[in-house]
Amino acid sequence: MLGRSGWSTACLRASAGASLALVAFVSQAAAGTVEARYDISLMGFKIGVATVKADIDGDRYDLSIWAKLTGLAGVMTSGKGAATATGSLDGSRPAPGTFAITTAGSEKSITVRMAMSGGTVQALEVNPQIEPHPDRIAVTDAHRRNVLDPVSALLMPVSATLSRTNAASVSANACRRTLPIFDGAARYDISLTPRTVRTVNGNGYQGPVAVCDVRYSAIAGHRANRKVTKFMEENRDMQVWLAPLAGTRLFMPYRIAVRTPIGLSEIEATSLTMDGVPLGRDMSPVRAQN
Repeated sequence: MLGRSGWSTACLRASAGASLALVAFVSQAAAGTVEARYDISLMGFKIGVATVKADIDGDRYDLSIWAKLTGLAGVMTSGKGAATATGSLDGSRPAPGTFAITTAGSEKSITVRMAMSGGTVQALEVNPQIEPHPDRIAVTDAHRRNVLDPVSALLMPVSATLSRTNAASVSANACRRTLPIFDGAARYDISLTPRTVRTVNGNGYQGPVAVCDVRYSAIAGHRANRKVTKFMEENRDMQVWLAPLAGTRLFMPYRIAVRTPIGLSEIEATSLTMDGVPLGRDMSPVRAQN
């Protein structure tokens, strides 16, 4: 992955969705804006906030993610980051067009810009350049084909339009997928498998969620001898909870949990809205009554 500026970048990557397995796609006929706000915690202590926004227009998407470390973590690291992606839905998967991400901390900043077509990277800019190391697995042209950028990878189509009656049965399908990610520096797979469907009653959302187990597999661009690579590949303590939105094929992340070398990192929704309207217990927008 891109983070080589220490702990703050790793936290921002997780908060920005690199834990990945977040959003599913609205039906191609739909249009609107879905927005989610999250608190980020480590070992039970709040360390940051994040926002995910998806603008949908037919089969076109425009996604943006923003995250910032706060409190003591923010004072120590000055960590923040932002990422965007655009593209369209081509059949059963996203077809990315552009991707950009910037992370900034007390040690250094990293910027990546990428243009894609047909799942293949056409142009790539990484600043600063990736540091060479003898144990870094080389990225070849093959690793830049048939891939998704980390933000477009948040788009996970399901075949059925969601409703109160089918949410539980359809939700398991949202967890059956492997995401082939290239982030500009590294190629890796994020695999999701269904664990269960449960009901939550949180501040940001009330209703059913699909609970997915998550696995990370390094393929290229990583440093093979780094302890964190082995830790993440052997990590069995990663989950994402997906909240379905009625009338669409869209899931939004309610909670992400990732075991890190220094403790459990959690990202949990404090607000989920469609076109500015909060979601209710039936997964639909709750509109004010006159």
